[in-house]
Amino acid sequence: MSIVVTGATGHLGRHVVEQLLEKVPAEQITAVVRDEAKAADLAARGVRTAVADYNAPETFDGLFAAGDKVLLISGNEFDKGRVRQHTVVIDAAKAAGVALLAYTSAPGTLTAALADDHRATEKVLLASGLPYSLLRNGWYHENYTENLAPVLEHGAVVQSAGDGRISSASRADYAAAAVAVLTGEGHENTTYELGGDEAWGFAEYAAELSRQTGKEIVYNPVSAEAYAEILAGAGLPAHLVEIFAGVDASIEKGELVVSSGDLSRLTGRPATPLAEAVAAALKG
Repeated sequence: MSIVVTGATGHLGRHVVEQLLEKVPAEQITAVVRDEAKAADLAARGVRTAVADYNAPETFDGLFAAGDKVLLISGNEFDKGRVRQHTVVIDAAKAAGVALLAYTSAPGTLTAALADDHRATEKVLLASGLPYSLLRNGWYHENYTENLAPVLEHGAVVQSAGDGRISSASRADYAAAAVAVLTGEGHENTTYELGGDEAWGFAEYAAELSRQTGKEIVYNPVSAEAYAEILAGAGLPAHLVEIFAGVDASIEKGELVVSSGDLSRLTGRPATPLAEAVAAALKG
């Protein structure tokens, strides 16, 4: 029996594997990757590696075994048919008779286009009859803290989210929730709405950046159209412009506020505060 993590060398996947290594023997972990070289460090620590690609169904043949617990980390190729990609993994897991398939989804309240693939994947997973756990991850601190250069340069946080609030948490927090499900008992056929303990708005984010940098940083709310133009001007492809602008519209409507408490309950600790994520990014 193995705990299998797809997308294991991605941002979230690495956190999951690192935290699994603290809880189970390395040989019980299988890291599924597209590029074996990127997982060389994990293999050196005793983690089993398997090369497979969501776009090549045959690469998943025989990858899973009966009794495995699988974490399907949603793909990030938004323009390549993510539901079809995810279905490849679900079909292979069903054929093998895995004990649990956990999927990193999006909050149930999110109506932005970003959520469409997640809702469709959830439908495929539930129809498969596999024991499942839906990890409906909220927004990540890193979606903002990893892109501080333009904010600090211009002294402004620019979004089209109005006074909307977000219950974000760190990648490490969401990884810890996934690890709790993969290593714990009684998580079959569950849905977890995951988000940070305290919701915040962009004016507060700008104030926190000001406090920690000593520079005056303001929140500059703009229209959806203006925001889309800014993103396009920064070189983002059209499909990503649409996704990010859509997320801001959802934030303004309060769709990324998660008040379930599921994240800190699963991890057994408070979620990482935004101020801590900002401090880490500024140090980095």
